[in-house]
Amino acid sequence: MEKILEVKHIEKYYGKSGNVVKAIDDISFDISKGEFIGVMGPSGSGKTTLLNTISTIDEVSSGHIYINGDDITKINQKNIAKFRRENLGFIFQEFNLLDTLNIHENIALALTINKCKKDNIDEKVRDIATKLGIEDILLKYPYEASGGQKQRCACARALITDPKLILADEPTGALDSRSAQLLIEMISSLNKNLGSTILMVTHDSFTASYCDRILFIKDGKIFTELIKGESNRKQFFNQILDVVALLGGDIRDVR
Repeated sequence: MEKILEVKHIEKYYGKSGNVVKAIDDISFDISKGEFIGVMGPSGSGKTTLLNTISTIDEVSSGHIYINGDDITKINQKNIAKFRRENLGFIFQEFNLLDTLNIHENIALALTINKCKKDNIDEKVRDIATKLGIEDILLKYPYEASGGQKQRCACARALITDPKLILADEPTGALDSRSAQLLIEMISSLNKNLGSTILMVTHDSFTASYCDRILFIKDGKIFTELIKGESNRKQFFNQILDVVALLGGDIRDVR
């Protein structure tokens, strides 16, 4: 199976001598193409720091991170933004849509920055909008769209550059139960129907139950790994709750 993400013995320190915090402590794991992986852990466990290093927002203190074979720890700052635009897609807790741009322009933004040809941009936007069922609102502005439509726009924006890896940071955290379920079903659909490779940080066991595999982080280390395998989602949800209990329950586990 093709490896999309390879994390090799990474560590991340904050602070100076005498007051050093080890946010990530020798973490290693791989993600293969088409996998949907969740990362869970108590507040302060290091999961957000882990996501930030993979997303190139933060740098590791030691170790290596490979995305589609490229060692992102070796890419200089001049080229890192371009690498991020071309290889990574992001789904945020807040939609982060620009109110001054219409839905079409929001989805197309990364392609526009990459100076793609307008005809190619229009074709790509129409294609992904059709797949996500928002082709009829492309000329509307975010404030004219429903919450569900804005969710789909955010997903379309994440997919438009055909990223090697989609990173989701607490995507359901700010939503009510119904909206959260609709969004995680949409993200799961991106994985199953479009073959997207997804790494998602979440506090929520219900949301995590849609994943293929969960990495539980505690004190900057991988505490354990849970694989869905042949379990159905309800069974996997209960398995997740058992691990959450072992971690002390400091993860939102009820919906």
